[in-house]
Amino acid sequence: MDNLTNAEQLAQIAQDYYLSKITIGELTEKYGVSRYLISKYLEQALEEGIVTIQINSPVSRNFQLEAQFSELFNIDHVYILKNQDNPTNDGSNIITYAAQQIQALVIHSKIVGISWGGTMFNLIDHFHTDAKPDITFTQYMGENMKYNSLAGSTRMVEHAANKLGANYLTIPAPLYVVNKSVREGLKKEPALSAALHAATNMDLIFCGLGTLASVNSIEAWKNSREQIFPGVKPSEVAGMLFGRPYDIKGNFLIPTEDTTFGVPLSDILKTPRRFGVLKSRFKTDAALGALRGNMLTDIVLDESIAHRILSANKES
Repeated sequence: MDNLTNAEQLAQIAQDYYLSKITIGELTEKYGVSRYLISKYLEQALEEGIVTIQINSPVSRNFQLEAQFSELFNIDHVYILKNQDNPTNDGSNIITYAAQQIQALVIHSKIVGISWGGTMFNLIDHFHTDAKPDITFTQYMGENMKYNSLAGSTRMVEHAANKLGANYLTIPAPLYVVNKSVREGLKKEPALSAALHAATNMDLIFCGLGTLASVNSIEAWKNSREQIFPGVKPSEVAGMLFGRPYDIKGNFLIPTEDTTFGVPLSDILKTPRRFGVLKSRFKTDAALGALRGNMLTDIVLDESIAHRILSANKES
C-alpha cells in the first residue's frame, strides 16, 4: 500500500483486523505490504487514538437487593450492580451491562422502539456491530426537535439501525400537538402510517427515565407547558416516561386530552419488554414512580441508587 499515512487508511486496516477478524497474513495480501508494516500500522492506530481498547471487568450484581426490589415493586427483571471502588466507573458499568442485556433482547425481536437522550446514544454505542436485517427500530412518539443533537429522536433510530444493519422508521412530527384536529389528521398521513403501525406491534422498548427538566429544556415546550399538560401541576411531576408525566405514586398525569403524538399509552404499556436504564441518583423520584406504577418490565441501576429509592419509598 502506497503512502499509508492518513487516519482513514489506518482505520480501514484496524477495522479489518479488530472487527472483521482478518488475520495479519490475510492483511498483507489484501494491502500488498509486509507483516511488519501491518503490525506497525496497527500500533500506529493505537498511538494516534484511532483505536482504543477498553477492558471491562466482570460486573457483580447484588442479588439480595434485586430480590427485595422484585418483591416490593413486582418487577419481572431487575439488575442491581454492585458499586465499584471508583465511583466514576459506576455510570459506565451501568451502560455497558445494560447494553449487553438489551442487545440480547433486540436480536430476538422484530420491532424495537427507542426514545432519545444521551443515555440511549451511549447504550447504542456499546452494541456490538452485527447484521440483523429482519429487525426494525422505530420511533413510537414524535420528535423532541433536537435536530442538531446526535441524541435526537430521528438520529437515534438511525444510529441503532446502522449499528446492527437493521431497518428504521421515523415519525417526523412534534412530540406534542396541542390542536386535536391536527393531531388526528397527522395520524392519517401516509408518511407516518408505517411507523405508527409498527409501533403498535413493538416487542421491546428501551429508554431512560426523564424529568420535567427535559421538557423545560426545549423553549417551545417550556413556554407552552400549560397547553401541553393542562391541569398538571409541575410540583406533582416525579418523572417523564413515554413522553408523559407521572407522579411519585405511579400514576400517569394524563389530562382528559393527551397531547402526546404517537401510539396510545395503552399500546405502549402492552409492549412485552419495557427496559429502563437509570444511572443518575438525581432521578430517584422518577424511578420510584415508574416502579410503583409498573411502567417497566426491566430496569438496570446500581446499589447506591437502589438504596436511595428504598429510602424514598419509606418516606412517601
